[in-house]
Amino acid sequence: MSACVVAAVLGWALAALAADPAASDSSNVPNRLSQADREAGWVLLFDGKSTDEWRGFGRTAFPTEGWKVEDGCLQHAEGLRGGDIITTNTFTNFELRFDWKIGLGANSGVKYFILESRGSPIGHEYQVIDDERHPDGKRGPKWQTGGFYDVLPPSATRPKPPGQFNESRIVVRGNSVEHWLNGARVLAYELGSDQLRAAIAVSKFRDVQGFGTAVTGHILLQDHGDAVWFRNIKIRTIPVP
Repeated sequence: MSACVVAAVLGWALAALAADPAASDSSNVPNRLSQADREAGWVLLFDGKSTDEWRGFGRTAFPTEGWKVEDGCLQHAEGLRGGDIITTNTFTNFELRFDWKIGLGANSGVKYFILESRGSPIGHEYQVIDDERHPDGKRGPKWQTGGFYDVLPPSATRPKPPGQFNESRIVVRGNSVEHWLNGARVLAYELGSDQLRAAIAVSKFRDVQGFGTAVTGHILLQDHGDAVWFRNIKIRTIPVP
């Protein structure tokens, strides 16, 4: 085979991979699972096209306004209110990964341990916010990116500016919970611990029964009326002895 033919074949193969992201089987491609991901038990909560894994809080269907799928993202539009959305399934011990970006001055959040029986979308919230511009972010660390909203502050964080994607993780293993941001662990706490009970006692959640203990619940993406984009939302169950 001539060098020209070999080059042509290689060029065709590379072009085919570029045209079909799934063919590369790379976890670096948005909203795709690699073979290693699948073998590790990861499942997608958003494939870049469908909202089948989500529904409105307290509803059976996905909201008809506010949220939409655009450019491979699950996006909430600024100024529209469609309500919070939750996963159709519930989770106990898990690792959740997601990419997100926000608009200038925007606020949102990813909540877990969500129980619809409480009647309102109360849960532990991984804060997603423009720390420098939103009033909540200016209140202090407990209300800033990566923190447990209104309860525990993150360590020093460096979220990317509005308009750029951040990578986040929430890990729940038994009573151990971790928040990660862009490859760094920014918060770790123990459910039911004295430290957590003391922090909840001075928070807005102090009168919520069972708050701060392990429960099997939904994952929630918050509608705060601001512009926010999510992608690469995937989860795996963590076995706990």
